[in-house]
Amino acid sequence: MAEHYLSPSILCIMLTALVSLAGAKVPAIIVFGDSSVDSGNNNFIQTMARANFEPYGRDFPGGRPTGRFCNGRLSSDFTSEAYGLKPTVPAYLDPSYNISDFATGVCFASAGTGYDNSTAGVLGVIPLWKEVEYYKEYQHKLTAYLGRRKAANIIRESLYLVSIGTNDFLENYYTLPDRRSQFSISQYQDFLIGIAEVFLKDLYKLGARKMSFTGISPMGCLPLERVANLDDPFSCATNYNDLAVDFNGRLRRLVRKLNQELSGMKIYFANPYDIIWDIVTKPSRYGLEVSSSACCGTGLFEMGFLCGQDNPLTCSDANKFVFWDAFHPTERTNQIVSDYFFKHLKNLFH
Repeated sequence: MAEHYLSPSILCIMLTALVSLAGAKVPAIIVFGDSSVDSGNNNFIQTMARANFEPYGRDFPGGRPTGRFCNGRLSSDFTSEAYGLKPTVPAYLDPSYNISDFATGVCFASAGTGYDNSTAGVLGVIPLWKEVEYYKEYQHKLTAYLGRRKAANIIRESLYLVSIGTNDFLENYYTLPDRRSQFSISQYQDFLIGIAEVFLKDLYKLGARKMSFTGISPMGCLPLERVANLDDPFSCATNYNDLAVDFNGRLRRLVRKLNQELSGMKIYFANPYDIIWDIVTKPSRYGLEVSSSACCGTGLFEMGFLCGQDNPLTCSDANKFVFWDAFHPTERTNQIVSDYFFKHLKNLFH
């Protein structure tokens, strides 16, 4: 009977691959941003910007609302799972978790926030600078829990996910008069880019080295903005989409600059515009059916408290919809977007 064996050279290659995978593994996902990635921090602050009630979370494991503005999981949850970590990223302010849970993933994001402090002030949510303060507190807790060397390794090797920016335009600049009286739209974008640069440099100084930095989606195609589009009712608002393209271009230039300036830092610019535009305009390609309205209620304006459990119009199968409420994608859309970016992330950050 013939013997089957591996040649020493093939064995060596296999072992090297295994060692490199084990050694370079992303140990945790650390999340900053707004409702696109908030896994429940707003449940624990005084704000109207909450989603800790049904029907939110109805497709989440256990069928319970968690504070995620979704019927199920967020893109950050899927990214964590794709890296072999937990299937959900816990909210830092949730007292049911502790530092042992946060050692493999933690979320500092707050629904309704933005780069601009005044955006967080609209709904009384956590400003971006405060998210960074919570992160510093987390670092101290991590060091006390694991020791300086292990904690430093987690801080250095973790993947940092940042998703923020839409609220600065839709909730603040185009809704309230203050910023419009101070800045033209181009000046306001420059103002936000300046804040983003300081924020990213702060994370770098605190030890971050691997980052997925998300741009903004075609926000004119959100159901809420389609309804408000008086020029062409129920169509995507092209002025908001054009703005998203412009702002993403500025974010991309910032990322290119910082990748050159910050030694050892690698920032991947995750531009969601094209993939979400593709999903919205060709939903059937992704196994979806409805993109112009959302699952919750009429699908035209409901979100947050307006998206209540007693609304008889809420759809029965959210997996057919691109949007869950008038402002936020369904779990299915989140998974599609996460899978799209993970193809790039897994090659950049093992």
